[in-house]
Amino acid sequence: MTETIKDKLLLIFTKNPVAGKVKTRLAKDLGNEKALEIYKFLLNHSAKFTAAVNATKQVYYSDSVNKDDIWNNELYSKKKQLGEDLGERMQNAFQNGFEENYKKIIIIGTDMYDIDSTDIENAFQDLENHEYVIGPAEDGGYYLFGMKSLNSDVFKNKEWGTSSVLQDTLQDLKNKDVKLLETRNDVDLLDDIKDHPAFQKYITI
Repeated sequence: MTETIKDKLLLIFTKNPVAGKVKTRLAKDLGNEKALEIYKFLLNHSAKFTAAVNATKQVYYSDSVNKDDIWNNELYSKKKQLGEDLGERMQNAFQNGFEENYKKIIIIGTDMYDIDSTDIENAFQDLENHEYVIGPAEDGGYYLFGMKSLNSDVFKNKEWGTSSVLQDTLQDLKNKDVKLLETRNDVDLLDDIKDHPAFQKYITI
């Protein structure tokens, strides 16, 4: 049976771009306005490369859905994240996707610059032969997570935003078939971007 776009769902978790609420660790070095500029730059990159992904795409906003922004309403359906913490919010998004009968679901954030549509397409392909796919981040978290059926354990008992998330998640999946992708660096700290050519215009004085 030929796989269709209806079989694949890409969940994109994003924060509403508000100064003082995004990239707070960057803001400690660069200030709230610069941090917001960088986050908007990352949002634009995310909207550009995900548009080319051959899958249904849903953008989940942290605070409120914006029908008039960079996410094209014809390419993305828009929802609000629901849950007390990040884990519960992700679990609810995956659960909704599986209830809508998607066969493969992948979630990403909007903190990455060194990622493109091919990475997402390859991750969906990896789900052909594996139960789970994870893109490890250099800070000990992950930048991509995908699965073919709901496993709620991976979203519970985690200290989100810390260096233990990946290892704790792998521990939950220790007897499962997991494909680990290439480790990538997401953008949280000044050290993450200070030597990256794409960000020089934001950090040079």
